[in-house]
Amino acid sequence: MTSDDGDATGDDLTHTTDEGDVQMVDVGDKPDTARQARACGTIRLRESTVAAVRADEIGKGDVLATARIGAIQAVKHTWETIPLCHQIPITNVETDFDLGDEIVTLEVAVETTGKTGCEMEALQGVTTGLNTIWDMTKAAEKDEDGQYPETTIENVHVVTKRKQEL
Repeated sequence: MTSDDGDATGDDLTHTTDEGDVQMVDVGDKPDTARQARACGTIRLRESTVAAVRADEIGKGDVLATARIGAIQAVKHTWETIPLCHQIPITNVETDFDLGDEIVTLEVAVETTGKTGCEMEALQGVTTGLNTIWDMTKAAEKDEDGQYPETTIENVHVVTKRKQEL
């Protein structure tokens, strides 16, 4: 069973054989289509940490530039870290940061032309970008016990996905 856009639904366990063995989905017969996926998520930080990120005053360097590189690299290497994920040709990656008082939001848009979607790549970009922010700001976020009581990554999700027949 497939959905209107041709992707498998929950009723069709496409990652298992009839015997229950795990397998990669065969997308060889699917037509190439232009595809885009957008995902976003947030990291909650102390207000003083976000202000330091905004002012480029974090000792490790430019937090957002480093997170952007991390997000793009993660998109390009998604197939290496998620089992059974296809290697796809990435044609474009866009990253957008929004800094609030205590939150940094990252949105990653991924484009490809191929036989399968790119939402996993967008999600991987968001999570790695946010993890990079955490790594870059952890000295400012630690409490006196070396813990991170206020730092959280939240609400990582796919915002949109679309495909267009060529």
